[in-house]
Amino acid sequence: MLNVVGKVIILTGASSGIGEATAKVLASNGAKVVLAARREERLRNLKLALEKQGGTVEYKVTDVTSQEQMEELARFTIDTFGQIDVLINNAGIMPLSFLHEKKVMEWDQMIDVNIKGVLYGIGAVLPYMRKRKQGHIIDVSSVTGHIVRKTWAVYSGTKFAVRAITEALRQEEAENNIRTTIICPGGVRTELVNTISNEEIKKSINESLQIALPPEAIANSILYAISQPEHTAVNEIIVRPTKQEL
Repeated sequence: MLNVVGKVIILTGASSGIGEATAKVLASNGAKVVLAARREERLRNLKLALEKQGGTVEYKVTDVTSQEQMEELARFTIDTFGQIDVLINNAGIMPLSFLHEKKVMEWDQMIDVNIKGVLYGIGAVLPYMRKRKQGHIIDVSSVTGHIVRKTWAVYSGTKFAVRAITEALRQEEAENNIRTTIICPGGVRTELVNTISNEEIKKSINESLQIALPPEAIANSILYAISQPEHTAVNEIIVRPTKQEL
């Protein structure tokens, strides 16, 4: 039996892509999943679909860029299920652009979602995990948190930051038996491309996605990390399509 049955798991960015796939994998393996995203209709439909398959699922509309809403999400989970075993910080956006375009609003949005959203999630659940001396925080970074290419400057910067934050968290909370995992996907077929406003870049990314992985590949990696025994922490996983070079 996987070490995931009965675990209470908060999942941000749950309304599509990696988040939706992860919700399905976790619920089908016996986890109690709290779905979080901004699109309520998608959350409601996903909850209903998973419940029809026997899953235990709740949802709360949440904007990860709001510290207050992330704190409310944690309290909702405690009120509903009594504990928080795992947080998966999955929400993210990827509006790639050249720096000379000065798309400052997009820079700010990436920083708010990809960095602050992770920090707010960590801050919201840590008090409960520290009190129990138990927990697992999974942060979704990217292979671009390891390498940088043109047009990826700000996005890569946010994903490098996620890796740095998670590694510091690992060191700080190891004594409290809180595990950390960084998930670094390569090319995955998701809605992230839709956030790119530069049509030339979007076309290039869409072409590269011909070899991209289905979101389920990342969901299975997350399941693997969670399902390890409590004394084992899988600290980082990189998952690329076999044909992806960088």
